[in-house]
Amino acid sequence: MPLKIHLTLKSSNQKTGEIPVSTSSADTCPPSCPLRRCGCYALSGPVFLHWRAVSEGRRGSDWGEFCSQVAALPEGQLWRHNQAGDLPGANGVIDKKLVCQLVEANRGRRGFTYTHYPMTKRNAAVVAHANEHGFTVNLSANNLTHADELADLDVGPVVTLVPEGSPSRTVTPAGRKVILCPAQDSVAISCASCGICARHHRGFVVAFKPHGTQRRQANSIAEA
Repeated sequence: MPLKIHLTLKSSNQKTGEIPVSTSSADTCPPSCPLRRCGCYALSGPVFLHWRAVSEGRRGSDWGEFCSQVAALPEGQLWRHNQAGDLPGANGVIDKKLVCQLVEANRGRRGFTYTHYPMTKRNAAVVAHANEHGFTVNLSANNLTHADELADLDVGPVVTLVPEGSPSRTVTPAGRKVILCPAQDSVAISCASCGICARHHRGFVVAFKPHGTQRRQANSIAEA
């Protein structure tokens, strides 16, 4: 099935806030992602129902139309690519051409996303290009040790899973500063009012505690 993407211009998710949010079909998730089959928050609730509709082709648009929608967003607009799904690609390889199209469409806007794609030399080059040209791609780590490994690559900012009960401030085994997602730390904060995941050069790792109905499975990954 062709790649499908849906752009919600005004999210109703409390943690995200009222910013544009996209959803990519499930086949964009790389096989290497440990949350792909079990543990991902997007595998339950309203997000899952929406994601399934996009994945089955009942909702959304093709990549070209999606990029046109992004290019039509107001200058300076903060927006999140992929509340569910990952960058376009197949068999663990990011599609450079499609990502470059999105980077160009995002020019002048503040798009950000996360990826669980393995950071092979080829994938890392695509991610580095996106980050250097204003579209922030956060490398998603499974735990604090993995966060250090990804940060050592120096191709983009890093986010990581941390176990339930983790403090709001901590450090990785290598001593890197780790700050819990402010929207998880306070109901008064959302992505719309925070925006740290859209900052390429931020100097710290952003942590996320497992949430959703599959948080136990995600927690076991964070504790590994």
